[in-house]
Amino acid sequence: MDKRFAILGDIHSNIDALKAVVDDARSQSVTDFLCVGDIVGYNADPIGCVAMIRDELAAVTVRGNHDHYCAFSEERLDDFQPLAASVIDWTRRQLSDIDMAWLRALPLQKLHMGLGLVHSTLDMPDRWGYVFDLLDAEAHFTYQTTTLSFHGHTHVPLVFSKQGNDVMRFDPAPFHAGIGTKYFINVGSVGQPRDGDTRSSYVIFDSKTRRVEFRRPVYDVDAAMDRNIRANIPQRFINRLALGR
Repeated sequence: MDKRFAILGDIHSNIDALKAVVDDARSQSVTDFLCVGDIVGYNADPIGCVAMIRDELAAVTVRGNHDHYCAFSEERLDDFQPLAASVIDWTRRQLSDIDMAWLRALPLQKLHMGLGLVHSTLDMPDRWGYVFDLLDAEAHFTYQTTTLSFHGHTHVPLVFSKQGNDVMRFDPAPFHAGIGTKYFINVGSVGQPRDGDTRSSYVIFDSKTRRVEFRRPVYDVDAAMDRNIRANIPQRFINRLALGR
């Protein structure tokens, strides 16, 4: 059966951005939603975002590092900057036991209908490594068995490809996934873009045409900032929404 997948991630409790992405995806006749993790963290509505991903969209989802540390409340936060750690601690107090149990049960990686999903990398998914260069991508490709694998974590949309021994990096643009080439695709961030563009980022993959398209829907940044102000989210995270950084 032909499918049109919306692959999204790094929502980070930004319900205004998530609703805009879902509306845009539905306008594009998407049939299935997939999520590469980090539903929570940084912003003011973790409960609403978990409910939308889990219940409304029934999205096939993997666990991100913020999902992990918010759900495993016994985990120390020494590796996080103090402000980020404070929001994780705040998020832990917002989530219900059911929400936290659901986040804990999410896998670190998943194959779904021939598509690979991971938050960071397949070589060490529990180490939360960032992939910005060819060397990092090469380590991941050693473990990628599918033509297409999707990830997030850096909040920057990007494409790496491997054909034979050649690994290449591409800026986000529509393309058709060729036979004999592997692709490792960063879908960007729904709720906290970091590429200088305040718009949300996600990807649509059409299984019939094999076309990969990066989408950048506009969302109400001011409403998200106001929501954060009311929740006493640190000002740094409020400001960066207006900068796309």
